[in-house]
Amino acid sequence: MTALPQERGAGRAGEDVLAAWVRDRADDIAARATVAIWEEIEAYADLADRTLRAEVEAHCRQVFTAFIATVQDRRDPSRADFPWTGRHAMRRVDLGITLTDFMKAFRIGQISLWDEVVEAVRVHPGTTDAALTVAGQLMRTIEAGSTAAAEAYLEAQQFTVADHARLARDLLDDLLEGRPPTVRPRLEALADVGIDAASRLVVAVGSYTVPGDASGDRKAHAMLRSALTNPGRGLVVVRHDEVVAVLPVEPGLDAAEAEERVLGRVRAQVASLASRGVYPSVGVSSVREGFLDVPEAYEEARLARRSLQGRSGVQALSRMSTLDYLVQTHDRSARRLVRPEVRAFVQEDLASGSTFTETLRAYVAADLNAKMAAVQLHVHPNTVYYRLERIAERTGCDVRRVEELIDLLLAVGLVRGSTD
Repeated sequence: MTALPQERGAGRAGEDVLAAWVRDRADDIAARATVAIWEEIEAYADLADRTLRAEVEAHCRQVFTAFIATVQDRRDPSRADFPWTGRHAMRRVDLGITLTDFMKAFRIGQISLWDEVVEAVRVHPGTTDAALTVAGQLMRTIEAGSTAAAEAYLEAQQFTVADHARLARDLLDDLLEGRPPTVRPRLEALADVGIDAASRLVVAVGSYTVPGDASGDRKAHAMLRSALTNPGRGLVVVRHDEVVAVLPVEPGLDAAEAEERVLGRVRAQVASLASRGVYPSVGVSSVREGFLDVPEAYEEARLARRSLQGRSGVQALSRMSTLDYLVQTHDRSARRLVRPEVRAFVQEDLASGSTFTETLRAYVAADLNAKMAAVQLHVHPNTVYYRLERIAERTGCDVRRVEELIDLLLAVGLVRGSTD
């Protein structure tokens, strides 16, 4: 049944009475809502920020004003009625308040508003019918306002994450270039993750091999970054085709023990990625002192990673043999010293599965004991003897002489390294 004009007029008059009631008491309602928020939400009560309470009270008052305007204008609320929500959302993100608590605070404010509308109806019984219309308007305000608040919060959160990522990349680039930060915000950002000018630290550098397309590569980068991240400890950045981590070591420990703690955690985290189809190669530097050592530590970590020659796992510079170190630090002149017959032998063996070079390595690891090498390789000792003879024939080296054996191992490493 269509309402008569006088009934519509009476209803609108009642709505105006309720809107005026709320408008006249908006400051008091906002103050009570703020008290309720602090009583019911620990995240707000636990913060020591002195300005937050006034900001929350102002936010409540702004929402109430938007509600009043839509009642008086006889229209539904829209996102445009909440232009200040983005600023409040960014502030909550900066303070570490979760989306859940942010939305709960918004609802508490609306409950305080409705309680005041009920009080207005008690004082003005003639507005009972108008209160039904106002209740619908309040629900629409809650819907529009909470949607605007949630969207603004998520947008602010994404901006903050992106901003932090940019800051981390800039910080790492400066450290790798030997330019330690001097401005306060950057120093504070590093201090927040446990790094300062006097910190003992290590650098880890990881790359990976994972099947799939570019999207899979990005996912693997993110997974490796997560594996190297120790919350609140260190700077971890995806940089080009690497994941680079500057990690502070635990204070009060000697260098060896401090390094072992870092290696243990990194090894465990990297090993856990295998079940997810990601097989990283990670190199870890020695323990270094402060910002200025980061460039050298980075090169150490890259060298250690290269020594894995594409195999998955974690290699620390301090765990490398002198031979591996010499091979990884070779130059073009060193490669040119490799005799052509040795180069041809190694290249052919690498192309056919590395049977002979792996046998040579096992033989050296077994202290030139062919029988022990056979056990390690799971073959008969005669097979090892045969392979060693073939190596001697092809390379012209006597594998029973230490000097020639060392020279051959270096040559193998140089040729193999140049093909990786």
